[in-house]
Amino acid sequence: MKTVQTIHLIADYGVGDPAFSEVMQKLTLLGGDIRIFPTSVPAFSTIATGYWTSQFALVNPIAGMVIYTNTAPRKDKKEVRVQNEGEGLVYAKLTNGSVIVGVNAGYCFSFIKPFIAEFRKVNVANKGSQFRSRDFYPEAVIGIGKGDTTFLGEVLDTSLIPDVPANRIAWIDGYGNIKTTTRSSTVHFPPGQPVLVSLNGIKRTAFFTGGTFSVREGELAFAPGSTGGEDKFMELFLRGLSASKEFGKPSVEMEFTIEKE
Repeated sequence: MKTVQTIHLIADYGVGDPAFSEVMQKLTLLGGDIRIFPTSVPAFSTIATGYWTSQFALVNPIAGMVIYTNTAPRKDKKEVRVQNEGEGLVYAKLTNGSVIVGVNAGYCFSFIKPFIAEFRKVNVANKGSQFRSRDFYPEAVIGIGKGDTTFLGEVLDTSLIPDVPANRIAWIDGYGNIKTTTRSSTVHFPPGQPVLVSLNGIKRTAFFTGGTFSVREGELAFAPGSTGGEDKFMELFLRGLSASKEFGKPSVEMEFTIEKE
């Protein structure tokens, strides 16, 4: 039997929400001596969930790690929910061996889609509790992490996972830097090219550069950031200030456009 050493818990409970503590307590009850790293994403943001799932799974993965995600906006059906039923729990194993167990909602699995070697339903209750991520799912997370294959259900088709949406905000960090879903490999401006960024009803000039600090103090850069592995995600970076404030504090998942000036 394998051991679970580390769990990355990504959920939209809210920063400091006791829901994190309850889920972490249940995981520890079942898994024993494990390290749990909680990451809070904005409410219902499957883009942010998928973004950080990809980063943790593909950049510096460690042995004995399970990524457990729970962002369940319950948007797959508009009708009244019976017994709080929501999107189902699924299992993904990546080509590098990383294991993800999470609610299959929106873009939660989109960022890791090209790297999925095995994709299955998880045999666990998806209704009967308003707090499935505490009451039902930890048994499956710990069980799968220990190699219990009875939790693995039917094989799923990865083609049903939506592709990563282009030109969206994926995350806004504590400095106000805006991390996007745009890969550096898809941007083809010459270095130093001024570009017009339209976001949140605001237009600003940025400079396309090879690094966020390759602009003067007070200038806006559109440059490869710190996430995404070899093919970095692009960031909007206002050196010495906050890009988020400059664009009127936009929300995660908001769309933007970039065009040559």
